[in-house]
Amino acid sequence: MTPSSVRESILVVDDVPDTLEVLQRNLTAQGFQVFTAPGASEAIDILERTLIDLVITDYKMPRVSGLDLIRHIRENLKDTEVMMITGYATIDGAVKAVKTGADEYLAKPFTDDELLNAVRRSLDKLHRRRTGSELSKLAAKAPYGLIGESKAMSKVFGAIDKAAATIATVLVTGESGTGKELVARAIHYRSKRASGPFVPVNCGGIPEPLLESELFGHVKGAFTGAVESRAGFFQTAEGGSIFLDEISELGIAMQVKLLRVLQDKEVCMVGATRTRRVDVRILVATNKDLDAMVKKGLFREDLFFRLNVIIITVPPLRERGDDILMLIHHFADRFAREFDRQEPQFSDEALRTLQSYDWPGNVRELENLIQRVVVMSDDVFIDVPDLPSPMRFTLERSTGTGRTLAEAEVEHIQNVLISAGGNKTKASEILGIDRKTIREKLKRHSMES
Repeated sequence: MTPSSVRESILVVDDVPDTLEVLQRNLTAQGFQVFTAPGASEAIDILERTLIDLVITDYKMPRVSGLDLIRHIRENLKDTEVMMITGYATIDGAVKAVKTGADEYLAKPFTDDELLNAVRRSLDKLHRRRTGSELSKLAAKAPYGLIGESKAMSKVFGAIDKAAATIATVLVTGESGTGKELVARAIHYRSKRASGPFVPVNCGGIPEPLLESELFGHVKGAFTGAVESRAGFFQTAEGGSIFLDEISELGIAMQVKLLRVLQDKEVCMVGATRTRRVDVRILVATNKDLDAMVKKGLFREDLFFRLNVIIITVPPLRERGDDILMLIHHFADRFAREFDRQEPQFSDEALRTLQSYDWPGNVRELENLIQRVVVMSDDVFIDVPDLPSPMRFTLERSTGTGRTLAEAEVEHIQNVLISAGGNKTKASEILGIDRKTIREKLKRHSMES
């Protein structure tokens, strides 16, 4: 374990002076601020005048036991974790400690690593709870729906401010679902064009034959069905910004036309003979590697250079640390209010599972998950079994290929026995073999295993 970068405070309570000295020395060496108390009464005095992050208490102490101290902390202090140590380890004692409110239970003797790992687990749990308690304040400060305080997102916020102060074209990159449109909106609404329109266009969602007309407009009679002239997205965005999402989906012919718009600030409506100037800032986004597409001849190099002025890369959710916790509580609060449901409460294990998940769909996947939890869950308390199966640990069964014929045969016999309630006579009738054969096959498999 590396020394803590934050001076978390720990109170060690034990009636054995040698134990207090050893724990204080070990924890102080890891960068913690350590207080000690020989009993529960002295510990309470310290807790009343000092903010303590974690209390480590012995189980059996004179006058007031560790269990009573834990109960006092749980019923009087909301922002302190508790860990119990004992030299009289029993299952009953562990159960009592956990039920009373201890987050960790450690039996003496324990190694330095066991102690420090338990301390870190307790402090991590406290950190997650504190993060959640401040979410409403942080969400209120979130610019244009962009929520996060991670180092990665701080870089994005800084880039947004710089981009908003210019009129240059901005290329927003990042995986699908990371929030590229929110970044584009933030740039627009922090710029001098904020009073103008912001027009988002999904280039991949418009059929290629219709794209030119949708972007640049058309005049009456330009093609069959063009019964009147109609402005395109570029004219609609006059005085504001147009956001071209999935720019990599444009065909080469449309890339040429977009390049001319970038160079000349002019558009030509389908069927028109003259161009018209437009005052529009262009923001684009992609989840693909445009540089690689250029090398493969799928994207024009000159257009890439025109777009490659200011680049903002939105980080994937898996690289955003505690932002995941902030987003979980933000979406839980939002959907609870939207669907008039009670906001779900996530267990520490559920939060730990969500934090460790890879999130291939990024923020969009997390948003959809929380919405599903709010709508579909019958219980306000969400634990790991309530999460989708890909997020949960599951032992893989030995099925399909990769097994011997004997292994598959024995598994089938075992399944039939289970369905027959363990009745070998009934199982033998189903299998079409006698009881002796069942017994021999199971015995042989047991000996080989």
